[in-house]
Amino acid sequence: MSETDSFIEEVTEEVRRDRLFALFRRYGWIAVVLILAVVGGAAYNEYTKAQARAEAEALGDGLLAALQANDAQARVANLSGVTATTPGGNAVVEFLLAAAQAEAGEVSAAVASLEGIATNGELPEIYREIAAFKALTLQSATLPAADRRAGFEALARPGKPLRMLAEEQLAMIDMAEGQTEAAIERFQTILKDAEVTPDLQQRAAQAIVALGGKPELRTPSQG
Repeated sequence: MSETDSFIEEVTEEVRRDRLFALFRRYGWIAVVLILAVVGGAAYNEYTKAQARAEAEALGDGLLAALQANDAQARVANLSGVTATTPGGNAVVEFLLAAAQAEAGEVSAAVASLEGIATNGELPEIYREIAAFKALTLQSATLPAADRRAGFEALARPGKPLRMLAEEQLAMIDMAEGQTEAAIERFQTILKDAEVTPDLQQRAAQAIVALGGKPELRTPSQG
């Protein structure tokens, strides 16, 4: 296996192991309450707030119980029986279900769950974007590169919440297709972006070195 192929596998696996699903599993009903707050905001009256909180806590309890199973297939079965009364609650269930499905090897089912979130116009953009991103990464070995490129380009448009991560995926597609110069250029652009995180900056620099280039870090005058 070449150094480039090894790097692609390492980064892809790191993305797949991101902390999103772990956070949902750990904090349960708190995540649901936060989503309800975002979706509903100040429009709820006191009674509705109390009712919504009770529903969120009940949903969270159901989710935590469903996630107790150590076997991924069992978690899929458990989560399939959990229902929510709001779009935000349903999104939480579907995110967790998709994670369990992917772990159980049911990639097509996981993608379908995520795409259901991604196309739900009732949800905040960030949840739709995360779902679309995860669906694309799960299909890295099955979806044609041109289709994945189109999907990540849509997520990489200016102002999009996952723009930088989408740019990284586009650079990795360039790498996989042997477009070394294009990949280096895209990684250099990531390095110099004001929004780049330390972890992503490190991965981009490592990729440039693996491709035979020299990282060009952003200077203070560029910040």
